[in-house]
Amino acid sequence: EPEPIFASVRSFSPATVANLGPGFDFLGCAVDGIGDTVTLCVDPDVNPGEIAITSIEKLSRNPLWNCAGISAIAVMRMLGIRSIGLSMSLEKGLPLGSGLGSSAASAAAAAVAVNAMFGSKLALSDLVNAGLESEAKVSGYHADNIAPAIMGGFVLIRGYDPLHIMPLRFPAEKELFFVLVNPEFEAPTKKMRAVLPLEIRLKDHVSNSSQAAALVASILQGDARVLGSALSSDGIVEPARIKLIPGMEGVKMAALEAGAFGCTISGAGPTAVAIIDNEEKGKEIGECMVEAFLKEGGLKASATVTSLDRVGARVI
Repeated sequence: EPEPIFASVRSFSPATVANLGPGFDFLGCAVDGIGDTVTLCVDPDVNPGEIAITSIEKLSRNPLWNCAGISAIAVMRMLGIRSIGLSMSLEKGLPLGSGLGSSAASAAAAAVAVNAMFGSKLALSDLVNAGLESEAKVSGYHADNIAPAIMGGFVLIRGYDPLHIMPLRFPAEKELFFVLVNPEFEAPTKKMRAVLPLEIRLKDHVSNSSQAAALVASILQGDARVLGSALSSDGIVEPARIKLIPGMEGVKMAALEAGAFGCTISGAGPTAVAIIDNEEKGKEIGECMVEAFLKEGGLKASATVTSLDRVGARVI
């Protein structure tokens, strides 16, 4: 059993954009600047081998029903921690049910904090597996949020048995910005998954496969225009979900008319994500999307322009 090398650890995990249009459940990326923060402490008042959540807003403090708690417990189990109790506080920088990987950010920050507390002995794949335990209880067994939250950048989930994650390196010298527009509307993941089609026409499968392949190629080539175009071209999942988010069809149209290279639903929504290669242009696009949410859907919304987070969850 490893000894703690710190009395306390503070960690941060970024928000994530999952699916990226045609990459449903197997593509995702981390975005910079917004996310969740965890503070972890060795606590003699907590039973050995257990974790207590001391501070959190709007969520359960029971670690068995909290995504950060589930992930932290999984890492403690992997490390064999039996003689030390830990306490944890969670600061939510992400709105719940936003489509920005809120549960994954909490799970990733907690996993990284526990691992760091005991000397960072686990591999990134172990931390992803710990986070997957959390995701399975909250939104389903898929790693397109938790993997980029922990690893940073773009990731491709090739398979789960065994878990095979492939990082996709967007060239550092190329500009890429995400316009994230979050309306005051909640879209629970379970509800948004329930509307997905059970059968898919061969024609639609071929089209989506080619767009997903183009998305991967454009990431590796650093081609933001093709990336945006492919991201906009999901013909299976987006059409099933877009009508459940008031005004989303108009928001996507407004983004494209304002010059965005592409626009789609982030994760299960309701956040809309647009792609561009210029930050100032991104701010203009964001304003148009906010106006469209109000005009077309009657929803107030806020816009953030951010870049790719290439690091992932880390100790701060």
